[in-house]
Amino acid sequence: MDREIFEILSKVPDELNFFRETYPFTELPRLNIPKAKKLYITDATLRDGQQGWRPLTVKESVEIYKLLSELDNGSGVIFSSEFFLYTAKDREVIREVKDLDLKYPKPVAWIRATMEDLRLAMENGMDKVVMLTSISDYHIYFKFKLGRRQVLEKYLSVIEEAFKNGIAVRATLEDATRADVYGTIVPFVKALLKLGEKYGIEPEIKIADTLGLGVPFEEAPLPRSIPKLVRTVISETGIPGERVEFHGHNDFHLVVANHLAAWKAGASMSNCTLFGIGERSGNCPLDAMVLFYVQLTGNESGINLKVFKKIRDFLECSGYVLPEFYPAFGANAFRTKAGIHIDGLMKNPQVYLPYDPTSILGLPYLVSITPYSGRAGVAFWIRMMFRLEEDGMLKTDERIAKIYDEIIKMFSDGRVHPLRDEEMVRLVKKHMPDFYEKHRNKLPPRLRNVT
Repeated sequence: MDREIFEILSKVPDELNFFRETYPFTELPRLNIPKAKKLYITDATLRDGQQGWRPLTVKESVEIYKLLSELDNGSGVIFSSEFFLYTAKDREVIREVKDLDLKYPKPVAWIRATMEDLRLAMENGMDKVVMLTSISDYHIYFKFKLGRRQVLEKYLSVIEEAFKNGIAVRATLEDATRADVYGTIVPFVKALLKLGEKYGIEPEIKIADTLGLGVPFEEAPLPRSIPKLVRTVISETGIPGERVEFHGHNDFHLVVANHLAAWKAGASMSNCTLFGIGERSGNCPLDAMVLFYVQLTGNESGINLKVFKKIRDFLECSGYVLPEFYPAFGANAFRTKAGIHIDGLMKNPQVYLPYDPTSILGLPYLVSITPYSGRAGVAFWIRMMFRLEEDGMLKTDERIAKIYDEIIKMFSDGRVHPLRDEEMVRLVKKHMPDFYEKHRNKLPPRLRNVT
């Protein structure tokens, strides 16, 4: 070896560093950065979610709400959930949800800034509403055909009526990332706070990046910079960050980054939908923000992350198709096809996994078999599916080689898709009959009677 290279390498320390304080593996990675004093997640699945997917039945809506409550696990992190009130079905949903008397998430009505909508909220016994107060000139001029002051006065008159009747309001600053921050947003929020003082009610605001135009960069100008927008609204109006919510969309692939930027800038509430279901390119995935919440806080609150599997299964049974490559909960999230990755997993799962999905999410890590999986992949598939302890002998078992040879032939004959689990069971049964009979009861129930 070259002497200079040898001298460079001689200075490499022998001590190993797995960065356990950041990557504990049996927990989600840890992230210690400045953030809002309190962090909450608010849900819009039963409002914006079904609006962007399909109308949900009463039974489906109530079940989703119950699953959200089970996920929250009494922590209060999944703080509230939004509901429509417009149809008889909507009103039946809110009645059934309120009858459950679950602590979290708190049911909140979503209404427009009209006396008719407010009356609906009052008739249905709601003590809090999310009220649509479109704030950009695009909406004020093109939608309402009015001047700024006329529109803001209209909003405030409906809000005052709500306050008179003891109803709290979270005002949605729709299209805030195309609004005049100092000319419209700041005066409106200041007036809202004054009105709240008059009636002894603490109003909240939702900063809505309605078209997903926001970016997470401090250097970008207002109103497009999410951190700058959040900080400006808080500092210029005096509204506490605990009463500020951010609601984003994913039109430019930045929705999670923008929601994190809003948390970091001081907005406590992150308004999301399950798996990002929503208008156009979708909303911020509630699951993503829960996973980041745990990384930021250590999950001292006790959110039950394993409920996400139940939520995913329920939505898929209801017809929702979760993309195969969706992070954490897609079918491919913890599945590999590459032989070199599989070999690493067999030696130690930490080599190719960011955290332990089984202990944290209740999800297994799996392999899909292709020619690139190698004998290591076949051996690993057998060990995982038959729930065996680590057994290096499998990899050198000649019967594994026979299974792999048959797989190679399938693809040589024109096959292009990975083998299904049922096909792999048949190959094990064919080439390892004694092993199959001994261990078949360890297989998942769906695979125990494959013929």
